[in-house]
Amino acid sequence: MTSDRSPSPAGADLPGPRGPATPYRMTVTTALPHAEAVALADEQLASWLKQEGCEEPPPALGTAPGTASGAPPAAERLRLGERVLLDRDLGPLRGGPGAGRYDRRRLRTPAPHGTRQLTLTVATAAGGPTWVRLEAETHNTGSGVRTPCRVPVPELARTLLPLLDAADGPAAVHPAPRVITADEVDDLIDELCDPERRLPTVVASVPVNLPVDHWVEEVVRPLCRQLPGLATAYVLDPGARTGFNVALEYHTVYGGAVRTYLPEVDPASRQDGSRHPVLARGRIEQDLRRAAGLLAREPRRLAADQPLPPPLAAVPVLRVPPPQVRPAAEPVAEPAVLAREEQQDRAEQQARADELERVRHTLRLERRDRAQTRDGHEGRLRTGTRGALSGRHCTGPGLVPTAAPTTSGTGPTTAGHRAGRLSGCPGKPETFTELLGRLGEFPLLTFTGDQKNALALDGLQCAGAGWARLAWDGLTALQEYAEAAVRGAAGGDFKQWCEHTPDGCHRFPPRKAVRGESRTVFSHTKWKRERMLPVPECVDASRRAFMGAHLRIGGGRTAPRLHYLDDCSGSGRIYVGYIGLHLTNTRTN
Repeated sequence: MTSDRSPSPAGADLPGPRGPATPYRMTVTTALPHAEAVALADEQLASWLKQEGCEEPPPALGTAPGTASGAPPAAERLRLGERVLLDRDLGPLRGGPGAGRYDRRRLRTPAPHGTRQLTLTVATAAGGPTWVRLEAETHNTGSGVRTPCRVPVPELARTLLPLLDAADGPAAVHPAPRVITADEVDDLIDELCDPERRLPTVVASVPVNLPVDHWVEEVVRPLCRQLPGLATAYVLDPGARTGFNVALEYHTVYGGAVRTYLPEVDPASRQDGSRHPVLARGRIEQDLRRAAGLLAREPRRLAADQPLPPPLAAVPVLRVPPPQVRPAAEPVAEPAVLAREEQQDRAEQQARADELERVRHTLRLERRDRAQTRDGHEGRLRTGTRGALSGRHCTGPGLVPTAAPTTSGTGPTTAGHRAGRLSGCPGKPETFTELLGRLGEFPLLTFTGDQKNALALDGLQCAGAGWARLAWDGLTALQEYAEAAVRGAAGGDFKQWCEHTPDGCHRFPPRKAVRGESRTVFSHTKWKRERMLPVPECVDASRRAFMGAHLRIGGGRTAPRLHYLDDCSGSGRIYVGYIGLHLTNTRTN
């Protein structure tokens, strides 16, 4: 059930040594309810089987008319044609009652030199989104015949993506590239910087003096044929290209080139720009088919290395029913013996699957640690603080340096604060529960809001950790800005600080720092009242102040926000009045 729609000689894709083809793995979310997502998948699967001349499978487990609602069969195997097997199972996720549920389909069909296997899993945890994972792989017979180096994109992926309204964090996952205009640049940049994003984002530019439509149809669409479900793809029109490259000065793309933006983009870091590969126009036009293979290589690698989201990781290994017919000469074992052997076999398979997930998580953490160490090293070299770091150390949770502050009169006073974190003190918090417990590390910031709003973010599946880290980045930058502002050395407001962050200070994306709300929000009585947040009496006698300035925690215009009041020129502090889901406005109402 795979199709590239771009035929090529077998083995001509990348002519390396014989071996198993690189599998295809798609992981997305959908806003559809679990049962509706499963029904759509079954419908598309049955449609493809019918086109291939196979028998149409009966209604799925637990959905057939008259099926008992108490305990439907856990698994079944259907033979739908010559060498065509469909395994289906469903059940609760591992983790105890109430953890969630899953449905899975595994289809095996004959291939010229082996067997194709397609596995579709739909998993939903309690209170979380519905996750959909589609895997396609080929099992060769070992005949030594050279086969293509990668499994093509399954046709099921192309049909399901629009039907499911598939998403990757804040971004919609389309089966084809989408043209971006100047008005949409901000949303695209928010998407690139969003910590929830798991898939790479491919951004294509259009050569000067060439029509956008012609370049998209003749070059970009064929170039992205291997990306559906593995990456999101966009094309910048001329107006969008200018605004995009001005905002991302270290991550630009132009002249017909295509750039792949991996997760966790840091637009303020020159060094981070080297992480995101560029495919030049000349290489694309030289051999479009080979360029498409090169463009898909990094998304394929990332899809294979990414740890599974918790709901999918909690799906147990597939239970295949035992054969219904046994040869007469074969002795029949006792049912208890068969059950014990099956349980042991499943336990071994589950242990291998869990170990693979642990390895993926470990590798991801190691890569992140290396990147953070590299960025910290770059910052120390810029500020010339190599020698100073050896004379500073942490004195507790507040990360206060024991050495005297710098006396240069120009540099920030938080070098020891950052040095302490580099020398082994706690890093970024993974949850808002941890973040709230560590607010004492920011002596010039005061949290006046309701902790319940921030703690509620931890309950949102697979989002809280990224949001908490980004909020911590914002608080760190606010603390450094406040230290400069009380000395009169900030050079402007916080947004200007983000746009021109001094060397050695923590960089926060300028586009995520917003000076104030729109006139519409300020004029709307209810919406304005939501943003009248607590402050001490020394700031305002009413103990309330309008906090229009905010930080975007995550991507998209409805993502969580951190609202604050800059009172450095008065009380010498910044008051954080709200951390939580986006307050009401024209887009959330």
